[in-house]
Amino acid sequence: MLRFALRRAVVMIATLFVVSVLTFLIPYLSGGDPVRTILRSQSSDRAVDPAAVEAMKAELGLDQSLLAQYLSWLGRAVRGDFGFSFTSGTPVEQLLGGALGVSLTLAVVALGTAILIAVPLGTLAATRPGKKIDTSLTFLTQGFVAVPEYWLAPVLVLVFCRYLGWLPSAGWNSPESLILPALTLMLRPLAYFTRVTRASMIDVLEAPYITAARGRGLSSGRTLVRHGLRNGLLPVLTLASLWFAGLLGGSVVVEVMFAIPGMGQLVYKAVVNQDVPVIQGGLLCLVALAVVVSTLTDLLGEVINPTAGARHGTH
Repeated sequence: MLRFALRRAVVMIATLFVVSVLTFLIPYLSGGDPVRTILRSQSSDRAVDPAAVEAMKAELGLDQSLLAQYLSWLGRAVRGDFGFSFTSGTPVEQLLGGALGVSLTLAVVALGTAILIAVPLGTLAATRPGKKIDTSLTFLTQGFVAVPEYWLAPVLVLVFCRYLGWLPSAGWNSPESLILPALTLMLRPLAYFTRVTRASMIDVLEAPYITAARGRGLSSGRTLVRHGLRNGLLPVLTLASLWFAGLLGGSVVVEVMFAIPGMGQLVYKAVVNQDVPVIQGGLLCLVALAVVVSTLTDLLGEVINPTAGARHGTH
């Protein structure tokens, strides 16, 4: 277990290092002069005064070597200091803190609800493979996968906001504001979680140790709960960590359509406005959180079922 944890920690640190380098290089990878990009974002005048360029380079330390710039930027980033937004003048860490809390809430509610519904449905289908309930659930989940968020969101707004008047159509002002965006983000992971749970539980229920447990006189229900779910939920746990990371940065459409002030909308607006510090801080924050969550998920899976890692050669 200790070797596995150390190996995952090394992979996490190496990944974060590569991500930090790429994030730092964003202004340079765009093919332009980052200082001129900054000055143009602050003024509608496309002509940039060369004296202003040199002055800003000295002010931001961009007249130093690229390595020195990166080390200085990394030192500030580790402390959570990404500078100030070019468009609002607000410290980037303040913008990230508020937006990240919103996106975390939305992602946790959407994924948590999807898992709570998908695991019983997938387990039910696995206990009756090929039967009517299994076929119906498979057909339903395939339909969920085919529904894109940009189509589902307006339909939900029309039904629940305009015609029924039950829920607000936009904003982030009350618990009710969370329902429609969470539902929009929930359906596709619900479909995948149900299908993965079904496939995993079918394999588990056919395993020799399940047969042995039943042979010892355990009922089907107790065998399923005590032995089946523990091993069968590991693929769901891994998939959930991937979806969690994806929802944090990939819910741009939903956040924009529902006017939710989350990370997706923050980074989207920063890209439109060429707000480099917000782009850098947002991307680094999202990727770092995704890497940390993935690592913790692997460690949790190892704690729940250490023999799984041994079977796959991770020890």
